Amino acid sequence: MQEPTFLILTALAAQPLHGYGIVQSVLDLSAGDVRLRPGTLYGALDRLAEQGLIEVDREEAVEGRLRRYYRLSDTGAAALTTEVDRLRKRAAAAEDQLRRRPEITPGLSGA
Repeated sequence: MQEPTFLILTALAAQPLHGYGIVQSVLDLSAGDVRLRPGTLYGALDRLAEQGLIEVDREEAVEGRLRRYYRLSDTGAAALTTEVDRLRKRAAAAEDQLRRRPEITPGLSGA
């Protein structure tokens, strides 16, 4: 799973959000490293909806413009859970390999 997809699904895990809310949540979740542009975001949202990973939660008119809220589907929650487990295993394997280095690695406790 690509990082932007992972972050979009993560942003929607707790509550439905509209496009700008997703952009801001992804920015916060990535500590400012991932900035989604509108074209990228809406293309990704369309693709994720087609894959059944997200769904339209509701639409509302705000100042004459339609605001669409998206939510994580059950299929999306399962996919996100699988990805979290995969990343956790990869991170643990990397930490294990770093601990095997002959010098002390800052930030990792020796177990």
